[in-house]
Formats: sequence, C-alpha cells, structure tokens
Amino acid sequence: MKQRIIQLIVGVFVGLQVTVMPALAQGPKWMEKARQAVFSVVTYDAQDHIKATGNAFFVTEEGVALSDYALFRGASRAVAINTQGVQMPVEYILGANELFDVIKFKVQVPKKVSPLILATQKPAVGSTVYLLPYSTQKSRTFTQGTLQAEDKAQGNYGYFTLALPLKDKMVSCPLMTAEGEVFGLAQRASGPDTATTSYAMDARFAMDLSITPFSLMDVTLQGVGIRKALPDTEEQALVCLYMASTQLPAEQYQELLDTFIKQYPNSADGYLRRAGQLIASASDEATMKQAETDMDQALAVSSKPDEVRYQRAKLIYNYLVSGGKEYKDWTFEKALGEVQQAIAIDPLPIYRQLEGDLQFALKHYSEALTAYESVNASPMASPTSFFNAAKTKEMMEAPADEVVALMDSCIARFTAPYTTEAAPFLLERAGAYMRAQKARKAVVDYDAYFLAVNGQVNDVFYSYRADAALQSRQYQRAIDDLAKAIEMNPKELTYRAELAVVNLRIGRNDEAIKLLQEAIAIDSNYAEAYRLMGLAYVQLKKKPEARSSFEKAKSLGDPNAEALIEKHCK
Repeated sequence: MKQRIIQLIVGVFVGLQVTVMPALAQGPKWMEKARQAVFSVVTYDAQDHIKATGNAFFVTEEGVALSDYALFRGASRAVAINTQGVQMPVEYILGANELFDVIKFKVQVPKKVSPLILATQKPAVGSTVYLLPYSTQKSRTFTQGTLQAEDKAQGNYGYFTLALPLKDKMVSCPLMTAEGEVFGLAQRASGPDTATTSYAMDARFAMDLSITPFSLMDVTLQGVGIRKALPDTEEQALVCLYMASTQLPAEQYQELLDTFIKQYPNSADGYLRRAGQLIASASDEATMKQAETDMDQALAVSSKPDEVRYQRAKLIYNYLVSGGKEYKDWTFEKALGEVQQAIAIDPLPIYRQLEGDLQFALKHYSEALTAYESVNASPMASPTSFFNAAKTKEMMEAPADEVVALMDSCIARFTAPYTTEAAPFLLERAGAYMRAQKARKAVVDYDAYFLAVNGQVNDVFYSYRADAALQSRQYQRAIDDLAKAIEMNPKELTYRAELAVVNLRIGRNDEAIKLLQEAIAIDSNYAEAYRLMGLAYVQLKKKPEARSSFEKAKSLGDPNAEALIEKHCK
C-alpha cells in the first residue's frame, strides 16, 4: 500500500494524471472467488483442428456461460478449461447475436460451479470498474479502469466506453462493479485510442439471449456448428421439434431429440418422437429395441396413458404398413390392442379412426366399418373418414350405390372450385360412379379433377375419362381423350385399341383399321389388334379379310377368336 501511495505522489509531482492501474498487487475481497468463474475456451473446426481460443465466464451454477460470438463462428465443437486446467465440453448453444458479438452457451460441468452474479444496476458513469482476466495463477490479477460513457445498445441494455486498456487476450473477460457483480463483456476496440480506451456489451443482453422455435432459421445460430439448445418451455420446444423434423438432416434431428429428452425427461412426447425417428432409420434389432424402450418410457412418465397408447399403436401400424421387417410381437393385433386400451380410457374419434385402419388391415371389414361410422358421426368427420368407410363398403361387396353415397359425403366436405386437396377423392368417386354405371357423373368428376390439378394429368387419366365418355355416348370426347393419351404415350398399344373400339362404335371402320395397323406395326404379336381388325372387316362385309384377321388372333392365343370365326365367317 505504501508503494502505491508513493507512485501516486510521484505522478502528481511530474504532472501526470493516472486513471488506469493494471495488475494491482491487492484486489477487492470478492476477486479470489470471482476469478474461478472465468475460464478459457478452445474452439475446433469440422476437421477437429483448433480454430480459436478466447475467454468466457459462468453466470449460473449449472454451467451457463457468456462469451463473444466471433470465437464460436464456424466451430464444430468447443472445450472450456477452468482455472485448475480441467477440460469440459460445451454442450450446446443457448443464444447468439452477431451484431453485438455475444453468445450464450452451456458447459457440461461435473458439479456445480461458482458463477458471477449479474449486476442488478449498471454502474454509474465515472465509477471504477474491474476487468477480471482468465488466469491459472493464484495471484489476483486484474485491470482497473473508469466507466467513461454508456450508450443505449438495444432497449434498456447498455454499450459501455471504458478508460481501460484492453489486450487481445482480455476479449470477453467479465467487467465487474466495485461490489463484485458482472455488468459487461469486454469487446475488441478499433481506432487510434485502443491503448487507453475499450468497450463492453451489457452482460444482461447476453444473458437474455434465448432459443425460440424459429431459431432454426437464424443465420447467426446456423453459423455455429455446435448443437443448439431448445426453448425454455416444453410447449415451445415441441414446436421447435415439429419444425426441425422437416428442416434438419436425420442425424441433426436425432441430436435435437436427445437434447429434448435431456431437457424435458418427463415429457412423453420426446420419447415417442425419438422412437418414431429410430424406427424410421432402423437397420438392426438394437435400434428397434431402443425405440421400444423409448415407447415404454413414454408410458411410464405420461399422465395421459390413453394418448401414449394411441401413439404406440400408431407407430407400430405405420411400421407394418411401410413394410418393416418382422420384429418381436409387433403385429396389427398388438397395435389394435394398444389403441383399444386407449379407447377404453377415452373413446376419442381419432382413436376410433386408427382402430378402423387396423381392423381394415386385418380384413375385419365389419368392425372397421363400425369404427369409421362412429368417426363419421362425430365432429371429426372428414373426407378421409368417409372415404375409408366407402372403401370398406367396397371390400364388403356392398351395393355400388352405398359406396357412391359415402363418396358423396366425402366430396361434400370440400367447396367448389376444388383444389388439389380434393383431387384424389374426385378421382375415387369417378371410379365409384363407373362401377355404379353412372358414367355421365363420372365424366363430371373427371373434369373437376382435371381443373383441380390445373391440367397436370397423365395418359392414364385420359384413358379413364375416355372410357367414361364412351359409356355415356360422348364419342367425340372419347376420341379426343384417347388421341391425347396416344400422344403422351405412343408405345401403349391399348390406347390405339381403345380408340379403334370407339371408331367401330360410330361406324368409322376404315379409321379403326388404320389405328390397328399402327398397333401391329409396333408389335406384330398384338392379338387384340387382329381380333378388332376382324370385326372392322365384318362391318365392311369383307369376310376373307375378317377370317384372316381372326385366324391370326387365334394363332396368337386370343380366346375369343374361334367364336368370332364361327359367328361371322361361315
């Protein structure tokens, strides 16, 4: 202390004003404990080469820490090294802001750490502040300076100008108040005054950084390859998982699911989602076993067993219908048992819907129909539920009009003009109309389908609509559609045969023969073409040519040719 007084006196006598005193021999009482919260960070790139080194400090006992974003940009992993030289991995990123160069992250600590306490009030301009660097030495090394100015960075957060020299190795070290509370992170300075002036970002700003469901799209966070945390609430975290399921590669999504389960160990959703992900990527029995364990754990932690039973049944059902390999007792019967346990607790329509799907898969059509009809009688009735009931009726060989009635209810759930959502159901009803011998209504549905998909159809569609047009005696429409089908797929011989049939219907026999000759030119062994050509020659009263065509069809195996010879060529 005496030496310090002498230095000040000498400074006055030589006309110097000393405002900055680096490396004081004796610091405040709180410094020895506070220095334990400061640590070094080493970041590594994707090739696991050292990318950069820097400083950080703990702000919670669980290992949450703050540092500068630049240190982590482009890093694939990072390691924290405390004052005792112990290395600890950085688990995940909790938030980042590139503009103000701050980042918040979680270190995997073996036990609780001694963190710095955030200042409840910002220090006043002109007050003494302390910079606490990382050091493995026991001495209370620090730098003292003065808070020169505070600017508003964002909201009520401050950006501070300090009369305090800053070396490169001091970036992101904590700036402390006289009471031993951290108020800022030291930041790089630029310009001619760097020897005496430095800057700091409000530590509260860094502490308030967070992850939201939309953080997946955050370019700043995408710039760091280290795993990101999930939002602080389970509800938001689940939204984040939902968004990630379609945006992240499978491996990264799997890591996010692991993080969710660690962060929310009592959430059944996490285990069920991870089980689904494991099942989707399973290539061995061990992975399936892990998925099954997650499904069991979901049931163990859930307060809503009916929901979990339903989800378990759904996972098994989806695995089976996607062609999954045989695994233990995973069958449609097992899935049915799961969903029926859910129904016993609460007979929700969504549970009954899955019950119907499982009964249908087991070919228990009567039971499936009962389940679907209960859904159709509920507020959950939808185009799909009516469609499922219609398909079940069809499998039960119910009268065609009953199937059509259910498909009418299906389409009634949509509003014209129809969109692509209604398109597949329109196609199905058109088929139902054809089976019910209501071809004109089928044509109307085919036309509505065409408009719903903006004309993006293939040759098969034109063939189907042509058949409906033919049966409703709209011959020119049938001709036009079959001509379009041939144009789109000229090697499909049946289209020429079908078009020849339409021409035969309206007496255009020569045109029919021409089309059939084109088919034979493509495939000389196409028996149906010879048989139809024989019929065209019969219409033209050319028996020799008719017999020759029928004989050729017979030699190629046409089962109808012999009867036609007997009928028309004797």
